[in-house]
Amino acid sequence: MKRIALLLCLALACVGIGRAAYQAAAPRDVALSKFVPAGPLFYLEAKDFSSLIGDWNSSPQKKEWIRSDNYEIFSRSRLFLRLRGAGDQFAAAAGLPPDMNLLSQVAGKRSALALYDIGKLQFLYVTYLPSARSMQTTLWQARAKFEPRNAGGVDFYLRRDPESQREVAFAVAGDYLLLATREDLMAAALQLISGKPDRTVEDEAWWAQSTAAAGPAGDLRMVLDMQTLVPNGYFRTYWAQQNITDLSQYSAAVSDLFRSAKEYREERVLIRKLEPARNSSPESLSAVAGLSNLVPDDAGIYRISVDPTPDASFALLETKLLAPRLGPAPASQLAPQVQLTSGEQSSTFALETRIDQAPPEPSSALQTGSELKALLQKSPILASLQLQSTQLDSSEVFVRMNSAVVLAAASDWNLSEVQSAITDLIRPALTASELGVSWQAKSGFDQLDGLWPLAVFVRGKYLVVCDDSALMEAVLSNFNRKSAHPAADFIAGFNHRHERANFAQLVNLIDRPNASNSGVGVVRQPQFFSGNIASLSNTLSDVSSERIEIHSEGRKVRQTVIYEWAQ
Repeated sequence: MKRIALLLCLALACVGIGRAAYQAAAPRDVALSKFVPAGPLFYLEAKDFSSLIGDWNSSPQKKEWIRSDNYEIFSRSRLFLRLRGAGDQFAAAAGLPPDMNLLSQVAGKRSALALYDIGKLQFLYVTYLPSARSMQTTLWQARAKFEPRNAGGVDFYLRRDPESQREVAFAVAGDYLLLATREDLMAAALQLISGKPDRTVEDEAWWAQSTAAAGPAGDLRMVLDMQTLVPNGYFRTYWAQQNITDLSQYSAAVSDLFRSAKEYREERVLIRKLEPARNSSPESLSAVAGLSNLVPDDAGIYRISVDPTPDASFALLETKLLAPRLGPAPASQLAPQVQLTSGEQSSTFALETRIDQAPPEPSSALQTGSELKALLQKSPILASLQLQSTQLDSSEVFVRMNSAVVLAAASDWNLSEVQSAITDLIRPALTASELGVSWQAKSGFDQLDGLWPLAVFVRGKYLVVCDDSALMEAVLSNFNRKSAHPAADFIAGFNHRHERANFAQLVNLIDRPNASNSGVGVVRQPQFFSGNIASLSNTLSDVSSERIEIHSEGRKVRQTVIYEWAQ
């Protein structure tokens, strides 16, 4: 009996030892952010970085983009040249080119990249990669060219380029591969992995605020220190959207990307520095949801905004419908670019241009629209909807752009007042008499009796103004449709599948007079719209639509962006 008990104890001990050994060998499910020292401006984490790299390399989008005009233009940009210069410096310091071959080798499962300096591109990269695979990389094979160092009881390897003073360090700590462009970042990360307590990115206020407000992490998570990032000169220079003023109100942001076969969904949370002056009322948010019902299924692009000001509502009606071609162009917010030429002063396209007379002043035929402005100030506008679509004309040569504006007010509209205000605004631009500015009844709406098919419809608190009868009928047919979307502060969508071909045909006609034939030794310059942007559209031809919803919750702003893939 004693022998049986002894054997049982030994068996249990072996099981315990085996389980402990398995747990020690198994990957620790520890957040990689715990290994990232404090101080980064930008943090990016992937659940499976290796799969992301593999999907991109095998995707038709990559192949199409590499041979597109968009990539050609990008490859000449200042940003691309700066990145290539940084890559050359990395290669000089590491003795290895930072190409796709090296990236594929060091791409493990869970991976994190922390950027500490935008100008110098100083970063720390941590990835879960079994040590057997780490030791097969060209980086590990070239360790003899590096100087050995030690931190946290782990050896790492450092190499420095004497010319640029760039540093490259790497280490293999268990099943983690680390790569850094600063020795102190590598040493600090290895100390954290060894268990030595120190400040990490998780101790940063911007990190804690944004990640606490976000949901579960996606396939790819990006966390940003907006308060430090936005004022940075490099960020302001290279940020393509140029919406620095809008971004300056935020202190932190987090974005999670979820991928599936049918769609890519991006969940964003932005943290405001201050509480907003006012929040949208439930009535206004309900009006946004109501306007979303009116959007036709084949609409090209639409935008629904909550609580627009009277001036914003007037500008929307004026620029999209009532006077889209009159008046001076809006002042540019960007510095002019220097055009380097061979010294020519003009071209054969300017033979009819008078050089002995001053250019004509912009038309001032339009009045101030005081009657329409007064009408818009009469009752608060709860929400506005802007609709635009394109269609080929009967000859299938020219592309027509149709627009509609829908305003939801706090009180009922008066149809006669609306018609009078619109007529007062457009009469000077259309006629010297009353021709073409009288309203006649159509099937469900009123329309001008001239050549301009401007139409108006009023139902209670809703005002619809449109320049195409078919688009008007499509909007009116949706008034009884039930709400499919929750209330939001902003909703917008773009139907790429519907608009892509029409856009290409339109911009080809616009750019054709500016196209130049490439001669021997002349570098081809793709046209911006018909070459650069159209090629990007072709690259993303499998993206059928894009939709965004924005919800404001005090200091938190939640944004959901959905990219739908064509089936």
